[in-house]
Amino acid sequence: MRLSVLVPAYNEAATIGRMLDAVYDRNKGKDLEVIVVDDGSTDGTYEAALKAARPGTKVLKHERNSGKGAGVITALSHATGDYVIIQDADLEYDPADYDLLLKPMLEGKAEVVYGSRLMKSDARSYHRYYWGGRLVSLWTNLLYGSRLTDEPTCYKLFKTGFLRSLDLKCPGFEFCPEATAKTLKRGVTILELPINYHPRKMEEGKKIRWTDGVIALWTLLRLRF
Repeated sequence: MRLSVLVPAYNEAATIGRMLDAVYDRNKGKDLEVIVVDDGSTDGTYEAALKAARPGTKVLKHERNSGKGAGVITALSHATGDYVIIQDADLEYDPADYDLLLKPMLEGKAEVVYGSRLMKSDARSYHRYYWGGRLVSLWTNLLYGSRLTDEPTCYKLFKTGFLRSLDLKCPGFEFCPEATAKTLKRGVTILELPINYHPRKMEEGKKIRWTDGVIALWTLLRLRF
């Protein structure tokens, strides 16, 4: 079983090396394929990723900044693993949780697994992001009849073929609600499991804005009908 780790990265030179180390060091013995897509960074992210790369790492580059979704779509097109998981280039999420998320997939008990920050961790980001995420999750549940606690989570685990079949188009952060909406419209239940979460501050490079939440709400509504 091979796991492809898809890493969209924009101006993450300060953290991407430590993130790659964490992915490999906390998943020893796994057949990993880590695909980093530098999304038009201006801070040397591409060079830092190349320097930290290990056997099994692919480092790709967008000539201009196109968005998180665009990075994921590019990485997915190069994935050869049986499963894919999204990994941000910082260390807000702990790669040691891969085993937890993979277990029900490998046992045939789930087709899609999300790691929920709200089911375990007491760590919260800024209040506006916390409540924004709760709102997006509630809106998802109202529209699609789901019971998600953390729709905007980064840790989304899919079978590679299934994720490709969703024909993802959204280039920005709205990639997340697009993947969720298209999964739920297929009648597939998304299993959530508790994960660790270590939020960073704006000055440390956090990029999502309140406007991305508005776009997420609209994307979920648009794809529902």
